[in-house]
Amino acid sequence: MLGKMPEVRVNGINIHYRVQGKGEPLVLIMGLGGECGDWVLQARAFKKYYRVITFDNRGVGKSDKPVEPYTVRTMADDTVGLMDHLGVDKAHVLGVSLGGMIAQEIAINYPERVRKLILVSTNAGREEKGEHSPELLKAMGLKEGVSDEDIRDVDIGRVMSSLNAHAFNSMVIKMVAVPFCSVRAKLFGIGGLKGQFEAAMTHSTLDRLHMIKSPTLVIAGTGDRIVPPRSADVLASRIPNARLVKIEGGSHTLVAEKRGKCNREVLDFLAH
Repeated sequence: MLGKMPEVRVNGINIHYRVQGKGEPLVLIMGLGGECGDWVLQARAFKKYYRVITFDNRGVGKSDKPVEPYTVRTMADDTVGLMDHLGVDKAHVLGVSLGGMIAQEIAINYPERVRKLILVSTNAGREEKGEHSPELLKAMGLKEGVSDEDIRDVDIGRVMSSLNAHAFNSMVIKMVAVPFCSVRAKLFGIGGLKGQFEAAMTHSTLDRLHMIKSPTLVIAGTGDRIVPPRSADVLASRIPNARLVKIEGGSHTLVAEKRGKCNREVLDFLAH
């Protein structure tokens, strides 16, 4: 159990967070609908060597869920505001999925705040033609050519159910995780999820990736059915001197299903 998490007001909202371990700061940023507690398998391994900072993004968990539109840049500002509160001038930053998009924005807009950058199961947003990958749209139950207006009108409950069904490759984990995610969404409401979803779907760093100066590790699973592995190729090819690791059979949730391999890759990258 996480117990009671402290709360701080940053960027106009209340953010719940947790700090574990000692050493260089390591900020972990969760993806769409994910919460602080979802990092338990990473925090347990990383806190032996680093000061691990986890938190609930705006829109989920115990953090505020404002009704105005969200942007990935705003969520990056939230994260930097939390770092300011904690007195962290510079940190390693790891983001998964939507959290990886947020991490990219931090590295681009606050380059002096990022030591090393780790991007897991994520992409740069819209692809070359300004559209989303067919695999991503299929995983969301959406048709190709979806417009921004269509995105605003989606049934976020159906989208999340479809995403959860595609996120796990292990049937055993899926049998536990999918019902849990469904219950959690109902418990905390879907308003914030809609905000996060719209932020992710209207975002792109594709033409700014060259601005990232931090040493970068890109990790992808070859079995990711939400973000196609080729998205990792794009990130690694456009971020200067980025290192790419593909984990065989890894799903979109490889931080859980392939946690041993994933955690080792992260720790090795941070140590050298």
